[in-house]
Amino acid sequence: MAISVGDTLPEATLVRIGEEGPEAVELGPLTKGRKVVLFAVPGAYTPTCHSAHVPSFIRTKDQFAEKGVDEIICVSVNDPFVMKAWGETTGASDAGITMLGDPESAFTSAIGMNFDAPPAGLLARSKRYAMVVEDGKVTSLNQEENPGQCEVSAGETLLQSL
Repeated sequence: MAISVGDTLPEATLVRIGEEGPEAVELGPLTKGRKVVLFAVPGAYTPTCHSAHVPSFIRTKDQFAEKGVDEIICVSVNDPFVMKAWGETTGASDAGITMLGDPESAFTSAIGMNFDAPPAGLLARSKRYAMVVEDGKVTSLNQEENPGQCEVSAGETLLQSL
């Protein structure tokens, strides 16, 4: 069953590249007592993710901060090395967006947002969505019907829900 508004995020460990290499990021402490935007994409460097979804959050980052959002996090079922390189390529890292990998799709599966698209070579990937999480609880959730579209999950659309 997919996560919905009012649900608490499950305990999960995501991964990023730190100063000394890969490091675990516990989602619970990251969201505790904070307002966070978490958006997910089917894959780093894939067309819609690269040209529309990430740029929408780069464009709106300051507006989210004005609305009290402490951090914007991008999650993808990719390894942390890919997420680091993608954050640098898109400018997301320079913009202050946190790029986290869910390499085993554990978090994505736990919240019921996983899907497969074998013809595109995408297995155990994340559906495209964006959510606002306050103190670990989902307060807003926008999920795309089609993973190739970025409309309801775009930064501008999520910003309107705040």
